[in-house]
Amino acid sequence: MTSSVLPKNKRTIHTAACLIIGDEVLGGKTIDTNSAFFAKWCFSLGIQLKRVEVIADDESEIIEAVRRMSDRYDFVVTSGGIGPTHDDITYASIARAFSLPLKLHTPAFERMKLLSKPHPMQPTFDWDTPSASLTAKLRMVELPHDAALPEDEQAIFVADDMWVPIAIVNGNVHILPGVPRLFERLLEHLKPTLLPRLVNPEEGKGIYRYLFSTPLPESTVAGYLTELAARVADRGVKVGSYPRWGNKRNTVTLVGTDKALMDALIPEVEREVQGKKVAREDELDPPSDAEEEK
Repeated sequence: MTSSVLPKNKRTIHTAACLIIGDEVLGGKTIDTNSAFFAKWCFSLGIQLKRVEVIADDESEIIEAVRRMSDRYDFVVTSGGIGPTHDDITYASIARAFSLPLKLHTPAFERMKLLSKPHPMQPTFDWDTPSASLTAKLRMVELPHDAALPEDEQAIFVADDMWVPIAIVNGNVHILPGVPRLFERLLEHLKPTLLPRLVNPEEGKGIYRYLFSTPLPESTVAGYLTELAARVADRGVKVGSYPRWGNKRNTVTLVGTDKALMDALIPEVEREVQGKKVAREDELDPPSDAEEEK
């Protein structure tokens, strides 16, 4: 049986995509740090992050983006738009994208009541009394629901001290909050459940990145790097070259999963670029004028 015929929530995870949702990001009010965190998270697990998009709180854009990403990538994460206000439309939009209704997720609601702290500006709020505040809170636990699937495949709790669930739609779309501390913590706690579905399930043994510091300009090493890239492409190793403007040394990179091959290439790359493998890009930089005067 090939992975293509397995349900999306059972397939091996090769690729990922991240959808950042929020007018506040596009308007410059909020700086997106979640996509950068997700990129590092994917790298540490050997997952190839193929796409990051930032879109507005617009239903049609959310619908188009999640359908496309769910179809093209193994693991999809959305960030933002699941709060209590009128413009938090992520749950409703993703539900509509896959022709699903919204349904109160009772376990999430019970955890919300147990774990969330009352706001000091809502001294009369009561969980059992209908109010505008209660209606707003309920928006955060009304999740897309597929009657054909078990509940535990549609929303999961990954931390005992958090009431926020990770809603899972169409098998591979994972809906997360936009608040960075929540986004990051939920992903970190989700990691153990994903390890069996990775290409290399041994945590920390996913993708490797080797850096080489070279004094040569990019144009000088371009020919060799082009030949090297073609030679190792079918082994899953990518070759990169990055200028460091204002510095006397540039960076060449090898990124891939075949550590044995990459280790074997170190002497060759060092020789051909007249450089050295380093732990940091600036490791071999000459001292600045200020440092020389000390």
